[in-house]
Amino acid sequence: MRIAIAGGTGLMGGLVADESRARGHEPVLLARSTGVDLTTGAGLDHALNGADAVIDVANVNTLNADASTAFFGKATRTLLAGEQRAGVARHVALSILGVDLAPFDYYAGKRAQEVAIEAGSVPWTILRAAQFHEFAQQIYATAKAGPLHLAPKMRTQPIAGREVAARLVDLAESPARGGYVELAGPREESLVDMVRRWAHSRGHRGWIPAVALPGALGKAQRDGTLLPRDGAELGSETFTAWLERTHN
Repeated sequence: MRIAIAGGTGLMGGLVADESRARGHEPVLLARSTGVDLTTGAGLDHALNGADAVIDVANVNTLNADASTAFFGKATRTLLAGEQRAGVARHVALSILGVDLAPFDYYAGKRAQEVAIEAGSVPWTILRAAQFHEFAQQIYATAKAGPLHLAPKMRTQPIAGREVAARLVDLAESPARGGYVELAGPREESLVDMVRRWAHSRGHRGWIPAVALPGALGKAQRDGTLLPRDGAELGSETFTAWLERTHN
């Protein structure tokens, strides 16, 4: 089976590619570094030739609602048009738990992506996943005020990235649902605690203050809006187990 992976050179794209290869599939990476531009469509038709399914894990680094919406809207429509021309059987996209309840800031773009997929003609399934355990490392690296690392206050039920990747490949192997699947980890965690524990496991001994992010999305992060709803699928690896597995 030939699986095209949009955003295939990023963190999740790499995990999806590894999982695909492990199952005997042929992953095709769609990224600018491989000659494919999702916003312009350059190189897309050639890359999608013969693809059976597309897994979209493409991302953009912005917290601005307009920028996020512009990227995900354009990239998704371009990708779906290419899939239709190539006769791709199904489109699987990675989204985030709660984007329909808190479509603000970066999340606004993810919700725009979902709406574009729903309106498209390619059979689809959307996986709404909780934050990855790897999110703690990303926050440590990016949330700073001068020399201080910051930990945003957030209730989350995080899941290992490799479990998300496995579920995405499961969905690519299966008939399209025309609907959503929700996926979270086995237990609720505090993002503040996650960031501090990850940092300390890597030798950081300084103070990491907890901060409440402003705005509607910050409120949703704190009040539990972004936790899984009844019926969500749950992974098995806890943050503690992931931290121990990835420590070395």
